[in-house]
Amino acid sequence: MMREAVDLLIIDNVSKQFNGRTVLKDVSAKLRTGSSLGLIGKSAAGKSVLINMVRGNVEYKPDKGKVIYRVNHCTKCGSIDLPYDGAPCSKCNSKTTTKDVDYWSLPERDQLREEIKGRIAIMMQRTFALFGDRSVMENIAEALPQGLDERERTKRIVELLEFVNLTHRTTHIARDLSGGEKQRTVLARQLAKDPLFFLADEPTGTLDPKTADIVHNSLIRLVESKGMCMVFASHWPEAIDKMADDAIWLDAGNVIMHDAPEKVTKKFMEEYKFEKRSTSNLGDPIIIAQNAKKYFFSVIRGVVKAVDDVTFDIKEREIFALVGTSGAGKTTTSRMIAGMSPCTGGSVKVKVGDDLVDMSEAGPEGKGRATPYIGFLHQEYSLYPFDTILQNLTTCIGMKMPAELAKVKAIQTLMSVGFSSNAVEKILYAYPDTLSVGECQRIAFAQVLIQEPRIVILDEPTGTMDPITKVTIANSVLRAREEFGETFVIVSHDMDFIQNCCDRGALMRNGKIVMIGSPSEIVKELTKEELAESGIK
Repeated sequence: MMREAVDLLIIDNVSKQFNGRTVLKDVSAKLRTGSSLGLIGKSAAGKSVLINMVRGNVEYKPDKGKVIYRVNHCTKCGSIDLPYDGAPCSKCNSKTTTKDVDYWSLPERDQLREEIKGRIAIMMQRTFALFGDRSVMENIAEALPQGLDERERTKRIVELLEFVNLTHRTTHIARDLSGGEKQRTVLARQLAKDPLFFLADEPTGTLDPKTADIVHNSLIRLVESKGMCMVFASHWPEAIDKMADDAIWLDAGNVIMHDAPEKVTKKFMEEYKFEKRSTSNLGDPIIIAQNAKKYFFSVIRGVVKAVDDVTFDIKEREIFALVGTSGAGKTTTSRMIAGMSPCTGGSVKVKVGDDLVDMSEAGPEGKGRATPYIGFLHQEYSLYPFDTILQNLTTCIGMKMPAELAKVKAIQTLMSVGFSSNAVEKILYAYPDTLSVGECQRIAFAQVLIQEPRIVILDEPTGTMDPITKVTIANSVLRAREEFGETFVIVSHDMDFIQNCCDRGALMRNGKIVMIGSPSEIVKELTKEELAESGIK
């Protein structure tokens, strides 16, 4: 029987400062059973601070305001339940009393405070929190409460696997799962706690849209079926619109807007616009591919024609896209341009000064002349985790110049990829694992730009990127072209990004170029499969 929703979590005018800097100011919200609050905002907006405050992490105790949990408290065993009037204890069937618990006013080791914290589940942004060498079943079993007999434990494991749609991965080792499967295993482990409150910090920030949608649906079913409440943070307007009943837009700790999700996300995205403008002053061709081929031999498949007789040119200062589904030959073509993968037929040449250099010709007089002027941002980029961002942008990549000049150059480059002047000083001395995925992605791009390449190749630069970072990277590409005269080759199936960034593109299928034209012309030629992978509806 469906119960009428009642208040479960009350966030009352909370504020917080760290080292004199305000990270949350006068934030309030009220959540009822079976409802969700979505938090949206750019990096360092205060979303994670609020989630950690609700979670009860000691260092996030509010300087002002209250976090109130309304629960039924059992007078006999001390356990807590959802605050339905007159409902008996779910554990011992004894009488319960509905209480408003001001969490932060209780002593640190108070029994009721500990009971509440034990019923709070959380999914963090950049950690899967799994035992990598154990199976999915073992990971879930480890999270179940003590005292269950074998039959009950097995029943609970099956129920949790069914809920997160992972019964087909029961015996798989956790480290061998896909990102989405790991995320759902984490969700099952958190559900094993039988939570009343669910917190999620960018739960799908690193997942592809299809997998993210699976996790979103699981979270919606979780909240509705269990009657709990959820507070989650996301850069994705689509996630806020789909999962939230109420939404708050935070910026530098301040509440910019608190309203229905669709109204908040629409207003929020107005701030992020692509800056594309037409460019007529392109130069002569700087990259020329003539009947270029790249064939491999596979014992199983025989001759594989990864790139099959492609011809095209890319002009100086042009932003050119290589478009197609996975396996179309885009990345191999880009690697041929960069000299990483020599042609097995035809040629790819890059202009250096007045000369055209054959990128299949090894040695300092061959591709060695061109490679110092080509920057490549790989799809699986990485930063040096134990070095600061300043070190990542200078000494780690072998930059040889006075330290003060290197710092000035790092600051200029970080600002060119969308960091504000106020944020740069903090970013310079931060470590990669303290930053968001989007911030690290922009820093990896800055790591390429700071080396002053003439040609920049970006392999799937948007990947699982949130809309804010996608707009920022697109605008950074456009500004780099304008300010530094760089030529870009962008490998992608993301037609939204390509339409708002690129001048021309080549559509590839099965290693061949089927057409070259403007992004809008390419969209008209896409198949249903290509449209689905590009995200165009």
